[in-house]
Amino acid sequence: MKPSTPFSIQDLKTQEEYLEILNEQGDLMIGVPKEAGQEEKRVCLTPDAVAALVANNHQVIIASCAGEEASFSDEEYRKAGARITTFKKEVFECPLVLKIAPPNAEEIALLKPNSTIISVVQKKTQTKDYFKALEQKKITAIGFEYITDQDGSFPILKSLSQIGGTAAVHIAAELMSASHKGKGLLFGNMSGIPPTEVVVFGAGTAGSYAAEAALNFGASVKVFDPSVSKLRSLQNRLKTPIYTSTLQPKNILKALRRCDVAIGALKGKKNTPIVVPEEVVSHMKKGAVIIDMSIDHGGCFETSELTSHQNPTIEKYGVLHYGVPNIPARYPKTASVSISNICLPYLLQIAEKGGLENALKYDTGLRNGLYLYRGIMTNANLGEHFEIPFNDINFLIF
Repeated sequence: MKPSTPFSIQDLKTQEEYLEILNEQGDLMIGVPKEAGQEEKRVCLTPDAVAALVANNHQVIIASCAGEEASFSDEEYRKAGARITTFKKEVFECPLVLKIAPPNAEEIALLKPNSTIISVVQKKTQTKDYFKALEQKKITAIGFEYITDQDGSFPILKSLSQIGGTAAVHIAAELMSASHKGKGLLFGNMSGIPPTEVVVFGAGTAGSYAAEAALNFGASVKVFDPSVSKLRSLQNRLKTPIYTSTLQPKNILKALRRCDVAIGALKGKKNTPIVVPEEVVSHMKKGAVIIDMSIDHGGCFETSELTSHQNPTIEKYGVLHYGVPNIPARYPKTASVSISNICLPYLLQIAEKGGLENALKYDTGLRNGLYLYRGIMTNANLGEHFEIPFNDINFLIF
């Protein structure tokens, strides 16, 4: 009889490490609350995502009507295996809470100490007290907008930018109709009719998708960006000759005087640079439309003001300004599916790795999203901005 191959000490160590992770693996209990803000209509998990989690022995507790605004009924979630509850406290007491908007003071009070929350951070709308409240409960918190992919991109932001860029053109088309007191122009490359002229500021994800959507509508498109390499990449991607330029004032003035729609999709490291002063806006066509997608970071246009989904536009110099900061929320079902598709793999990975702590060790992208670890600030940018002492996460989990 052939003797079996003896195990080495290294083999035994490897087995012990593997068994340690297996033993740590446990079923997740995820709470999905109904968003409190009237402007927020999205939900983090679709019924399909819930079904996938339940199939992997995880529990999902969803607040009643949490997906209603995104056209997902309680019955759909129930059939997918979720437990529906009318008790807000029951959702927030789950070890892992998943929501879109950051929790407000009332919701933080409902969180259990040492639990985990995954949501948007929305740095511009936060105060130091928000982080202090989470710190006191030793909450571990991950921000959607800080999670990175293997290529260094931000998957949630990229996905929402794609939706926002495409939606900006659809919104502009709607606002130009006579029913919205617009010029009565229709997008489309129709025989004998000059095409609608669109100017886009920004050749990033949002700007690129806005330019592509406008081209698909038959518009004449001009794109401005400070980066020549971004403009080159955009031209290569579109495979259609379009006018591109860096941010040269004379070229901007000339383009805006002629355009019917101007879309702002520039992003700055801190605030968005104003590239269109009030004087230039005053020279635009009467009835032209401005969609400032950068309004949540200050806006590209000096005349832009923050507006809401209920009252989305203001008029200045005869130009209609749209300054709603959360355009994807206008299309909650599409946005919810997009967010859910990104969240699901991360949730399954957290379970497979033996819990969040192990997942953070192995996934640098998820680790980038962490801004509080058991109540300790780990994001240098947030720490410096709010004057909160911060620690390197690598020293805390390794």
